Amino acid sequence: MRPTLDDAALDLLFRKARTQNGWLPTPVTDDQLRAIYDIMKSGPTSANSCPARILFVRTPEAKARLLPALSPGNVDKTKAAPVTAIIGYDRHFYELLPKLFPHRPEMKNPYEANAQLAETVAFRNGTLQGAYFMIAARAIGLDVGGMSGFDNAKVDAEFFPDGRVKSNFLCNVGHGDPTKVLPRLPRLEFEEACRLL
Repeated sequence: MRPTLDDAALDLLFRKARTQNGWLPTPVTDDQLRAIYDIMKSGPTSANSCPARILFVRTPEAKARLLPALSPGNVDKTKAAPVTAIIGYDRHFYELLPKLFPHRPEMKNPYEANAQLAETVAFRNGTLQGAYFMIAARAIGLDVGGMSGFDNAKVDAEFFPDGRVKSNFLCNVGHGDPTKVLPRLPRLEFEEACRLL
């Protein structure tokens, strides 16, 4: 039988973890960002497609470029966060499938021939990888605050002007300020969200 996570690990990743709305002035190191990626990259994706692309916005100059694309409610917390990750996806991920899926390099062909299929697969699997990113950040002791309140077109024009990568969502990363955490909201019970057939 495989080992399972103990209660402390489940609390760290899910049960006691919270979306952060404020940040302490504790830096996040490049080594920590690499550690997040080294964990998240092992999460499964369709045909090992790995379409997620992450841009870590850390400097005041880079933050100044990002802030005009944010909804007003996301500006202050993003200014305060040590790092804001732009979680994007590579619309031409299939070009790397001969490396990532070497036993069947021809897997790239259907995506290369069908831009809509490639977009769907890239967005779906890039979103999965974004979730892995958040869990991995928590696993190494950092806090996260995912955000969708921003103008994707503005972010893409500013940070991904060639159009290959598209932004999906933003995620602030650092050490959360516990005084800024909102009360936990309700979740659906099993019977409300699931069916057994």
